[in-house]
Formats: sequence, C-alpha cells, structure tokens
Amino acid sequence: MKLWQKNTASLKEVETFTVGHDREMDLYLAAFDVLGSLAHTRMLESIGLLTAEETTALHVELKKIYARIQEGKFSLQDNVEDIHSQVELLLTEALGDTGKKIHSARSRNDQVLVDIKLFLRNELELTVKAIEPFFQLLQQQSEKYKAQLLPGYTHLQLAMPSSFGLWFGAYAESLADDVITLKAAYDVVNKNPLGSAAGYGSSFPINRTLTTQLLGFADLNYNVVYAQMGRGKAERVVAQSLANVADTLARLSMDACLYLNQNFSFISFPPELTTGSSIMPHKKNPDVFELIRSHCNRIKALPNEIMLMTTNLPSGYHRDLQLLKEHLFPAFRNLRDCLEMAGLMLSNIEVKDNILTDEKYKYLFSVEEVNKRVLAGMPFRDAYKEVGLDIEAGKFTYDLQLNHTHEGSIGQLCTAEIRKQMDSAVAAFPFAHVQAAIDKLLS
Repeated sequence: MKLWQKNTASLKEVETFTVGHDREMDLYLAAFDVLGSLAHTRMLESIGLLTAEETTALHVELKKIYARIQEGKFSLQDNVEDIHSQVELLLTEALGDTGKKIHSARSRNDQVLVDIKLFLRNELELTVKAIEPFFQLLQQQSEKYKAQLLPGYTHLQLAMPSSFGLWFGAYAESLADDVITLKAAYDVVNKNPLGSAAGYGSSFPINRTLTTQLLGFADLNYNVVYAQMGRGKAERVVAQSLANVADTLARLSMDACLYLNQNFSFISFPPELTTGSSIMPHKKNPDVFELIRSHCNRIKALPNEIMLMTTNLPSGYHRDLQLLKEHLFPAFRNLRDCLEMAGLMLSNIEVKDNILTDEKYKYLFSVEEVNKRVLAGMPFRDAYKEVGLDIEAGKFTYDLQLNHTHEGSIGQLCTAEIRKQMDSAVAAFPFAHVQAAIDKLLS
C-alpha cells in the first residue's frame, strides 16, 4: 500500500532502493505518528471535515494502535510502504471510508515532520533524564575524593597539582553546560510543523494553533516553507547537542584509559569490570572506556554528516532527507548506554592514595614555590627565575601542603554552585507541560 500510488507501480529495483531502511526507521516514529493523527483528527472535527462520531471512532482505533505499539506488538506489513500507510490501512480496515479521511489537509511531508519533532523531543527528554544520575554520581565522587591529589598535565607534561575532586567535578560542570545546549536543541524541536502540508500550506481552513496546543508544542513553525526547510536543520541542531555530551564522555574515557595505565596507575577497577588478554595473563584492559570513547567519537561526527548530506539543497522537500534518520535515531540509545556504562565504571572506581609523594612528581610543586616567594614580597619574575635556577642546579625543594582556596580550586570545589547550574538547566525544560498535553490527548 502506497499513499501516493495511482495505477502505475514503480520498478521493483527502484522501490527497494528508495525505501532503503526507512521501514525500520519508521518503527521509531510509530507512537508519534499516532499522536499526530489524534491531534490532527480532532482539529479536522473542529473545522467540519469530520463529524463528532467519526472522530470518536477514529480515536478509539488510534488508541488501540498506540497501545499495541507501547506493548511491542506493532509492525509494518510487508506490502505497506511506511508508518503513515500502515496506520491509515488499519483504520480503513476497522472503519471503512472514515479511515480514509485522516489524510485530509496534510501531506506525508508534514506528517513525517511532526513525527520526527515529537520523536526528537521525547528522546531529548530521555537523554536529559539519563544525564542527571550520572551528574549526581560525578558530584558524589568529587566530594568523596576531594582530598586525593593527582598530577595535572598540560601538553601531557607534568604541570601543577590537581585532585580527584577537581577531576570528577570538571566533568560534572561540563555536563551542566551540555544540558544547556540540549535545551537549545529542544527549543528548536518544540515547534509544530503540522499544517505545512507539502511545504506550501493548504486551502483547507485548518487550525494550526489547535494542533500545537494538543501536542504540547511551545509554538508553531509559522512559515510553511520554513517548516519544510526545518527538516535537516532540526536534526543537525539536535545532533550537535548530542555531540557535546558525547565529547564530555569521550574525554573522560580517555582520561580513565590513561589513569588506569600502569605508567600512571592512578585508578583501578574490580576485575569483573575490565577484560583480559588471550595470551597475557596480567592484563586488565579498559575496554568499556575504549568503547565509550569510540561510540562517542562517532556521535561527534553526526552534525558534520548531517550538514554534508543537506549541503546545497534548495528549499522544499528532497528524498535525501530520508537518510538522516539512519544514524541519528539510534544515536540517542547509544549515548544513553554510554552514560549508563560510564556510571557503572565510576561508581566502582578505586583511587590510589598518596600519588604525589612519589619524587617523580616533585616539579608539580614548582609554581607553589614561586607563589610562596611572591607572597613573601618577591616580584613574580624574580621568584620564577630563582625557582628555575634551583631546578636546573638540582637544588629544588618543595612542600606537599597546598593552599588553594579560591572558587573552583582544589580547596573550594563549589559543588553546590555547580549543582544549581544543572538544576536551573533542567528546570528550563517544559517536560511536565508536554506530558500533560500528551496524557490529555490519549485520555
């Protein structure tokens, strides 16, 4: 069944190539296609294109389909092209001609647009909710290990003293900023394109404000041409926000791989969380972190991939956009899996004590010694030169005691302040409003 087919069928090879993996991708959208149809049919009733009895009958059947989707009992029949066709077929089988009326005043273009917007909005919410417990874990570990010092590096060379409190806390604050970018993506997604039809509007007197309210969108994509142009752009903006989270996880994973290395030996993990070698019995490999790093680096490539796939497209719909789903849709689950596994690892981390008592780290304290001289009244450049000459002469001495007290330093991590940043970022999302709208639509 094809919504667009009249009397001439496409060559089988053309059909196979053009459909590609779209049927598989449409299963991600199934529940959201039903939600869009629930809102659309209620709007059609409001303008007289459906009777109250027809709307009621359609809603009963649509909610049955929605329940099947939620239970994992829904699939596309072999002869059905896409999710939109499958839903319309099921309604027509159940209700006859009434089922054929749901496509009035919309196109597959704006139908898939609203499905994608609803899907992306939902996945962004799930991603934020997956970040929150990982953020909390990082903050807990930051406080737990705030007295444990470790080397800080620049250019991968010994630089200055750091701490595990700073290390864990840095990634917590990074996630707080990442959530801000997820909110920006959410704001782009949370606008209703339904009613743009094929990209040029409709001669039916549709009420786009009503479907916006019914679906819990914050606003409309008003210009119907831009509503269509927003496909590709919305995916790219969302992909960039996911890439920011992925970048935080990839960098943390690289740190963990280095710190577990025997030449560093700053951290360790229980044997059951690492993997071995087929011939080297001593190995404890950080495979989880290596795979997180690779998965996240792949996610970081998504914005560029989407940008290139949409390069030089003129306004209007183009079939190129179909392919955006294949890598973006699974990326959400992939990123959340990485967050979950990173949480498992870091909740079982073992941190080595007294790392900086090893003399090989003594030059980490060179800046401390310079600062002591400055605090005693010596000009900074003179103090810097004096300590440098001591190092060159092999006479450098140092003290393990640190006195870092400013905001965000070893001695004042500002955990509560970072928590406020995250709380503020999460509170900005209208999750409750959206859920209330969807619950009402399904009631």
